[in-house]
Amino acid sequence: MSTEAIAVEKPKRNYNVLFGLTLLALLILLWIVLSVATPSFASGNNIANLLRQGSMIAIMAVGQTFVIITGGIDLSVGAVVGFATVVVAMMINAGFPIWLAILVTLLVGVAIGMFHGFGIVKMGLPPFIITLATLTSLRGIGLLMTNGNSININSDTFTAFSRNSFIGIPNLFWMVILVGIPAYIFLHHSRWGRYLFSVGSNAEASRLSGVNVQRTIYMAYTLSGLCAAFVGVLLAARIGIGNPTQAEGWELQAIASSVIGGTSLFGAVGSVHGPLLGAFILATINNGANLLNVNSFWQRIITGALIIIIVYFDGLRRRGK
Repeated sequence: MSTEAIAVEKPKRNYNVLFGLTLLALLILLWIVLSVATPSFASGNNIANLLRQGSMIAIMAVGQTFVIITGGIDLSVGAVVGFATVVVAMMINAGFPIWLAILVTLLVGVAIGMFHGFGIVKMGLPPFIITLATLTSLRGIGLLMTNGNSININSDTFTAFSRNSFIGIPNLFWMVILVGIPAYIFLHHSRWGRYLFSVGSNAEASRLSGVNVQRTIYMAYTLSGLCAAFVGVLLAARIGIGNPTQAEGWELQAIASSVIGGTSLFGAVGSVHGPLLGAFILATINNGANLLNVNSFWQRIITGALIIIIVYFDGLRRRGK
């Protein structure tokens, strides 16, 4: 990297660290306030449920972040999750080994991500259009495969994992750590991660600098599809069924978590820890609102307001450069 690139990278890292600490402080404050407001919040069962609830959105948000950093968007991730529950459920019920069913499901997610990359790079389609088309199509394909019915998974071994804990922490939260650590290393400590930021900042300049822009876009959408398929496996294990209509609207929660976590919708700004914290902030707000019997409509209003405020300040930060 050039001296100028390093100089630009330092303020970005400092901003990400400061913003991450702010999000962590906000999350801790929410937990303290809700613990005082309702004793039920701090109960072991509720905290475990909150962690399980936030974990799947957090993993999706990480995949979505890779895409948004390049200046794109992936609206299909919720549909990929639902479709993945169908694939893994059908394979397990057909007698395939659990490991093989999971592997094939993850490969399906990879294939969907590569298809998005192909549509954007080779066909010249906007990311919004190609991923929106996939969202609609996957729901329909899944409904055709299941004839509109849910598939009950007949393997207790598969479903038990998501409901158990290790040293008192739900297994689903451990999956966030499993994804988050390599994702952090990839995004912040590898040249491939630098390429994502570079493409999001200026794709043409990146190409002239020797970055393979097309391969980078393929990589971003492939990782998003992989994360979504992984969440589909976890969701199928948690609820014990395969249903293509599952995870409806989750794509918006993943985008919201990423944006609240500091990822810029303009591209070239983002982190891994931010979207993870953003997902658990949203999960905490939803969980606390339910315990306080707050109308669910207000939960959506609060989420929307958070997105508007953060995007507004992101715009101010960009104009202040």
